[in-house]
Amino acid sequence: MMTTKQRRGRGRTSGLVIGVTMAALAGLAPAASAAPDAQPVWRDCAGQDVPAGLRCAAIEVPVNWARPDGPKVELELARLPATEPARRIGSVLGVPGGPGANGIGDLKHAAADLTELRTRFDLVAYRPRTNVWQERMPASCMRPGTSLLDPPERKQYTALTAAMTKAFEACRKADRTGLFANLDSLSAARDMDAVRAALGEERLSFTANSYGGVPAAAYARLFPRRIRAMYLDGTVNQVGGWADLRLRALSVTEQVFARFTTWCADTPACALHGQDAGKVWRKLVRDADRRPIPVTSSFGEGELTGWHLRSFGFLGDPGPDDSRWLTFAEAVAKARGGDGSGFAEFALGNARIWAAPGALAMTCADDRGFGGYAELRTYRRQAEKVSPSLGATALDALGCAGWPLPVANPSRPLPTRGLPPFLGAGSTWGDYAWTESFTRMIPGSVTVAYDGPGHVMYLSGKKCVIRHATTYLTDLRLPEPGTTCPAE
Repeated sequence: MMTTKQRRGRGRTSGLVIGVTMAALAGLAPAASAAPDAQPVWRDCAGQDVPAGLRCAAIEVPVNWARPDGPKVELELARLPATEPARRIGSVLGVPGGPGANGIGDLKHAAADLTELRTRFDLVAYRPRTNVWQERMPASCMRPGTSLLDPPERKQYTALTAAMTKAFEACRKADRTGLFANLDSLSAARDMDAVRAALGEERLSFTANSYGGVPAAAYARLFPRRIRAMYLDGTVNQVGGWADLRLRALSVTEQVFARFTTWCADTPACALHGQDAGKVWRKLVRDADRRPIPVTSSFGEGELTGWHLRSFGFLGDPGPDDSRWLTFAEAVAKARGGDGSGFAEFALGNARIWAAPGALAMTCADDRGFGGYAELRTYRRQAEKVSPSLGATALDALGCAGWPLPVANPSRPLPTRGLPPFLGAGSTWGDYAWTESFTRMIPGSVTVAYDGPGHVMYLSGKKCVIRHATTYLTDLRLPEPGTTCPAE
């Protein structure tokens, strides 16, 4: 799910077992081929900024794959045909992140950087059901159930759960599409296989980014022998559990925060220069937990607790000319004096967005929530130990409190039999730890490290990463373990 900042710009995106019914377990069995009712009719794509040669079509898939003859949802497709058809290998399907991103937009954005790959492949993108849901969900589904806070005691957690359950049920009742209950990544994986069947391919090659790693893992679970190659870029690893994923990320973020403090000590323009920036920050956070900072934003009046600051304050990417770190230091200096305006908009906005049931419906069925207050408390202790500066109760799991349906896609080990070696890529400043934990499960796989900040290098024009991905997808040849791409 995208944050406020990501929704405003072009940021690329980005739980524990709650309980699984027998019906949900039945949905985990491998599925038969998902042939669409009719072959897609390809036409020139309409709209602006359309790459030359882009063709569009659509297929229909069941809203609920357990009821294949029931209501359908239309998924839009786009394809850039191979430029050397006599040497064509097959199709590469992009699996978008978010969740809720539109893969067709990704293809339009990155097409110019993928010309070498396109010589041998049709490049295919699709609009996933989560993106369709965002357009068709009732307006009430974007009304937050509450404004998220870290519940200090079980009583507050129970109240949070009740508020979110009420919001989820209201959204579910208002939904006329049936999608609310069918946005899990197992359903997305079956959609991906329907795209494969519509393309007439026996096997597909894939590129998956960010949250797209969750449906990619689901596809590997359901259809391992239909994968020719799988490239993962900054993908989350839901297989090992969300707690493990978050703790890995926090460990890296703590290291990046240490880079910030070193940078600040060496940079006179930093508002905290000449001070111990890390100590200043940690004191600010502790004080805000005891005495929240009153603020006003476009979301109204509110208070910033230490949890708000740890969750939404620091951005690991310093930005152009270190602009983000300069802004962060200024905000810390102001907040220490009682002015939290530098954090208010982003923190209070995200605390509400991550409590919107329509947005959370795209992730909670993928096992993203806590199983109860005891799990929350255990995670909080682990997070604070791993990251003394930024460790906090996970906001995405807090939002999934009160999810009213069974977890359709629980975190669990991934069988690897029948899978080819995968290639991953990720930033050593962040998502490399996610992706490497995923590829490590697949024998023979390799993850390329990008030695700089960023997220989803393949779609960001990073030439070194694109070169390795192209070689792998074309020749099924992996780089040497330990390969690193310098920052570009």
